[in-house]
Amino acid sequence: MDFLQEYDFHLPEEQIAKFPMENRDESRLLVVDKTESKFWEAPLFKDITTLVRAGDIFVYNETKVSYRRVYLQVESGRIHESIFLEAEDETNHQWLCILKNRAKLKLADKLFPVGFKEFEFFYQGAKEELSILHSERSISDSDFEIFGNIPIPPYLKRNVTEEDKVRYQTIFANRSGSVAAPTAGLHFTEPLKEKLRSLGAEFLPVELQIGYGTFRPLTTEQWQTKTLHKENYSVSGSTATRLNDARKEGRRIISVGTTTLRVLESVFDSQLETYKVGVGQTDIFLSPGDNIQSVQGLITNFHLPKSSLLLLVSAFANTRLVMSSYHYALKNGFRFYSYGDSMFLF
Repeated sequence: MDFLQEYDFHLPEEQIAKFPMENRDESRLLVVDKTESKFWEAPLFKDITTLVRAGDIFVYNETKVSYRRVYLQVESGRIHESIFLEAEDETNHQWLCILKNRAKLKLADKLFPVGFKEFEFFYQGAKEELSILHSERSISDSDFEIFGNIPIPPYLKRNVTEEDKVRYQTIFANRSGSVAAPTAGLHFTEPLKEKLRSLGAEFLPVELQIGYGTFRPLTTEQWQTKTLHKENYSVSGSTATRLNDARKEGRRIISVGTTTLRVLESVFDSQLETYKVGVGQTDIFLSPGDNIQSVQGLITNFHLPKSSLLLLVSAFANTRLVMSSYHYALKNGFRFYSYGDSMFLF
């Protein structure tokens, strides 16, 4: 799609971070000052302490990655890899899934997680590119922890390890329901969080359940309608109150990640300059030209070329500055994607 050519770049395979750094807060950090239109290396994420001001508010996504990658088997022994995205009903009997090799399935075919025949699913057909699976029993996140795996990103091109079960969750992970991690939060450690607090910073939670959209390339329709996939969010009364107080006091509000920023932009009333309490869904698509008013800082990873996340970062700063910083990162061996290095833009 021609409209995304400006956001395209070649990423060498060796710069895709296949495994996390030994220490979360020792990934590299590229600092981007959009006011001065310049960037520099910190050099490590933990050095963000030198950039923090007393009173800064770090807003994080407290979502937890559910064990939604499931290897399903049919009676003949054939395996179908799947990712359970969301339940279609409140009883958790009917699920929308990414299901590989579904063309080999017939309606009502029975599948069960490998090694767990007591959990039966029946193929109910397709819903666009997704598949519908039905279970006679209600399936909860605790069930997925029995027969599922943590769904590390497909571009890692490797199997899940025991380490991923810890390292693909942020220290903020609290509420299950996502199929991908809010990766900016992966750089924080408890000692770093406490150090930032001792410097006068504050941490506040919001929730956005990360869904299938994180796997999908942008479409022309999404660009034209300025909407993305719908994702559930929640902002508590206490978080909204603290954010509103901080804004009145002129304190910097820093979004830990693009998912958090999507929530904050969704609940921020630009006319009243206030954050609203609430539970809802957002399909907001932020791209260059949009005036992001809900935050003054953004912590994020290095994203896929031509992705909605790269467009969001470019909306927060500006395309020329962001793409210049990306080309610097490419030239200087920064690591990209979920387990990669970080940026702090303000």
